[in-house]
Amino acid sequence: MYNKVIIVGNLTREVDFKHLPSGTALATIGLASNRRYKRSDGTTQDEVLYIDAKLFGRSAEVANDYLKKGSKVLIEGRLTLETWKDQNGNNRSKHTIAVETMQMLDSKSQSSDYPQNPSSNSGASNSYSQPKNDYKPQQEEQLPVVDIDDDIPF
Repeated sequence: MYNKVIIVGNLTREVDFKHLPSGTALATIGLASNRRYKRSDGTTQDEVLYIDAKLFGRSAEVANDYLKKGSKVLIEGRLTLETWKDQNGNNRSKHTIAVETMQMLDSKSQSSDYPQNPSSNSGASNSYSQPKNDYKPQQEEQLPVVDIDDDIPF
């Protein structure tokens, strides 16, 4: 099965940041995503979707450091279903997004409250995803050249 969600939205509240008992950072954000469409009578209608998203590890730390209420982000992840019992013993559930990648869409002029990173350059992207293992050997391995023409039986 394939489970992939891509959504652009604005944060509806400040980032809720904490560490799990395992020590992993967790940030929960609320997103509002707007869709404008024309109805059959020609009037425009706005539809707003509200959804929570969870970021883990370094992504959670970046979200906590740089995002604030109203920030615009693009996230990619997978849809999950959380279930629990409320105070009255009733079963409750909601869908959330487990974020795999996040890209901050606010321009630097709009985000003057963001901390400045002295090691970054002005052309750097403001996207962040979990680090990947980009192993590159320092020197290409040289294989010996073998003349196999004499071994072919035809």
